[in-house]
Amino acid sequence: MKERVTLTLETELLEQVDKRIDGIKVKNRSHAVELMLYKALGKNKPILGLILAGGKGTRLKPITHEIPKPLVPLQGKPIIEYTMELFKKFGIKDVLLSIGYKGDKIKDYYGNGKRHDLNIIYLEEDKPLGTGGPLKLAKQYLTDTFVMCNADELKSIDLEEMYYFHKKNNAVVTIALTTVKDPSAYGVARLEGSKILEFIEKPKKEDAPSNLINSGLYIMEPEVLKYLPENQETVSIEKDVFPRLAQAGKLYGYPFSGQWFDTGTLERYEKAIAEWKGL
Repeated sequence: MKERVTLTLETELLEQVDKRIDGIKVKNRSHAVELMLYKALGKNKPILGLILAGGKGTRLKPITHEIPKPLVPLQGKPIIEYTMELFKKFGIKDVLLSIGYKGDKIKDYYGNGKRHDLNIIYLEEDKPLGTGGPLKLAKQYLTDTFVMCNADELKSIDLEEMYYFHKKNNAVVTIALTTVKDPSAYGVARLEGSKILEFIEKPKKEDAPSNLINSGLYIMEPEVLKYLPENQETVSIEKDVFPRLAQAGKLYGYPFSGQWFDTGTLERYEKAIAEWKGL
């Protein structure tokens, strides 16, 4: 709920507020002041990150015969390191790392995270739990708004602006949506305004409801745990959770224009090596 207030500001200060208005991310004075207050009060971003790093990376064989996919090098760093850097850029130092295949190598590399200016807690999957299963493992830690993402994608995104969008819409889950020229290889979002109604899986290009796809990064409320199937150990967040949230009107999409690369296949991995420009 919002309330209207009247502010009296010095002309010089008001000029500084107006400089932040771009008509896209910051739409007007009221929006600019609200964003500045969020930042000043420290309520402008999630404080916890959950990274899904348990996959086998079968489409990157033979590289992943020896190396877990999150540690596969890209421009001199492990792929997962770019997600760590994104988190640190926005002040997220507490990280839950869900590991499975060759997880010991990830633990050996990162340890408790101190060497990388992080605090890492490992969630160990004895068997693959899907993209939603780690939420159950993390349940005791999920007491406030958090960000969850895949370890094998590269994203340049403003988490503060996405957090503001998420809170403004009172969403349980907000999905970062990226634009692709041909969405036929992905799940494509059908939206009503900012609300996600459903994902259409791998439609023909001409039948796609939009060019917006799931980028593999989400801001979530602890309430998401209520939408997990109770008697199901392996959970697909895309198939088992998002449709229930969409039906409840609690699933939103945040389109962003920053870089995004999927490194899931050898071809896409090579493209990311050549084109990724960093954060």
